[in-house]
Amino acid sequence: MRIRKIETMRVSVPLIKPFKTALRTVTTAYSVFVKLTDEDGRVGWGEAPPTHVITGDTLASIEYAITEVIGPQLIGIDIRERESLFRTLKRSIVRNTSAKAAVDMAIYDLIGQVAGLPLYQFLGGNRHELETDFTVSVNDPVEMAEDAERYVAQGFDVLKVKVGIGEIAEDIGRIRAIRNKVGKDVKIRLDANQGWHPKEAVFAIGKMEDAGLDIELIEQPVSADDLEGLKYVTDRTLTPIMADESVFSPKDALRLLGMRAADLMNIKLMKSGGIHEALKINALSEANGVECMVGSMIETKLGITAAAHFAASQSNVTRFDFDAPLMLSKDVVVGGIQYEGKSIRFSPLPGLGLIGKEMDQALKEAKK
Repeated sequence: MRIRKIETMRVSVPLIKPFKTALRTVTTAYSVFVKLTDEDGRVGWGEAPPTHVITGDTLASIEYAITEVIGPQLIGIDIRERESLFRTLKRSIVRNTSAKAAVDMAIYDLIGQVAGLPLYQFLGGNRHELETDFTVSVNDPVEMAEDAERYVAQGFDVLKVKVGIGEIAEDIGRIRAIRNKVGKDVKIRLDANQGWHPKEAVFAIGKMEDAGLDIELIEQPVSADDLEGLKYVTDRTLTPIMADESVFSPKDALRLLGMRAADLMNIKLMKSGGIHEALKINALSEANGVECMVGSMIETKLGITAAAHFAASQSNVTRFDFDAPLMLSKDVVVGGIQYEGKSIRFSPLPGLGLIGKEMDQALKEAKK
């Protein structure tokens, strides 16, 4: 059961509609897929999208880190020796969390296969079904309201709305237009993607509270490294504040929890370096009475499948942001999670539930 080979391949899929945030605009989803083979012929899969403005990782850096640095150190390790395997992965290279996450996913895929269990059951088995929100990209108020209305018509009752561009009055206008269009029964959460200064954030959130816009939470209102600013906003608003880009590692989580700088945490495998470290962040948060959301970058169903298995396994993960595959023009993944509107269901197959030979063929077709 030792790791015999680690391969990488690039994948690109156009989006149905450009994805716009305060940090970037995305028209095509690029990823590095990882294929990890053990000496018994089992195959584990992982994925790493390059998210330069958040993780600092590029397609080239991800590939190099996996093939030239991480891979050679893992070849020959038995996948049943999990502690040694994940310790080696963590210490193999500084940062490079996306590359580590892709390899981590592939390892866990293999572990689930050896155990004969879907990964979410192996990790804890808290849920067997999830419901995702859907993200409204930042645009002018009319376009955002129309997008929101369309997503609600498709069955989504939780919207994650991107803000943080332009004047505060513009953001408030966007939210008011969406609330007027979708009504009071739809849950709205905001993501400013670091777009506000602390005092601006307090002002904006206060205006939204006074206007009765009924916002569930505000995600990462200020700069990722401004922990004091994040705490300033958390202490001065009634609306719950969620940390995202401020939390990459368990050490980051410990620091934020100690400061009481946020009410909630958003865990992403591309930030944490994979499931192994994400479990630690969630455990620390749970011990401090802080619930977590699991989110994603713009990635295919492969990476989202791994994130969903992690999220479904843990009771402290109470919110799910797994809409990225629904934004893509095609699905290049065979097996894995299945979408039925807002509902996500898991394959009964062990590991991530991917179908190896068909995956290889689908990826060959995608490159044509």
